[in-house]
Amino acid sequence: MNRDELADFLRNRRARVTPAAVGLPAGERRRTPGLRRQEVAQLAGMSIDYYIRLEQGRGPHPSRQVLNALSRALMMSQDERAHLFHLAGQALETSRIREDVPDSLLHLLAFLEDVPAYVLDARYDIRAWNPVANLLMHDLDSQPPDQRNVIRWVFMSPEIAEHLDDEEKGRFARASVADLRAAQGRYPDDAPLQALVAEMLALSPQFAELWARHEVEVRRQQRKRVHHPLVGVIDAICQVMPVPDRDDLRLVLYTTEPGSPSHQRLRELRQLTLSS
Repeated sequence: MNRDELADFLRNRRARVTPAAVGLPAGERRRTPGLRRQEVAQLAGMSIDYYIRLEQGRGPHPSRQVLNALSRALMMSQDERAHLFHLAGQALETSRIREDVPDSLLHLLAFLEDVPAYVLDARYDIRAWNPVANLLMHDLDSQPPDQRNVIRWVFMSPEIAEHLDDEEKGRFARASVADLRAAQGRYPDDAPLQALVAEMLALSPQFAELWARHEVEVRRQQRKRVHHPLVGVIDAICQVMPVPDRDDLRLVLYTTEPGSPSHQRLRELRQLTLSS
């Protein structure tokens, strides 16, 4: 149980929930945003003293019943709830991230020859990809395995940043850190994942600032604008799809609106893979 992290997470979540969101009157002017401790305790059905001890990093180990009550009172998402359980030493999942990619997924990548597609694990390591994704994602074939990590690209690689708008990079950075926090909650025993987080906290002030927000959300879809050096700007929807029976893997697809300039540029990228 990580008492300090749990206390920080509870304080952070409490500050983000407005009285109106949980059906409470705003009342007199409040000195701080969000709910009061007494209001959280009331909503969760526990004593104010017990809740204060949790926010101060003291008190007994909270039970699953208490954690469920707190997640409801603070209107946590499913991903935030999993993170809460992890911090309290009762993670919903305790498995490690696997290293293999199912053959069925590799066959699907080969079938999806017209759109960039790749397989991403919970550490943001790219495990497999098709030829169009290879050209879109800065020649994955030539990169060593430890460099095919999207988190490191976003926060530590200037050449990657050049191909993203500042606004786009900011959105993606925030979403990826929230997603990585969710993964940490699902896989608390995965040493490479913990090492990646420690590395980024030490090397990237931007990552550290986003990590301190305690935002937890699994990434599922995002619009992206890619400035490709060969074909120009591609406005795409990045679809992040779960893989059946493999919670540690996701299939990522880049799709464009049919008939749009971006769609034509993606077709040009596909033609380049055929001629190379």
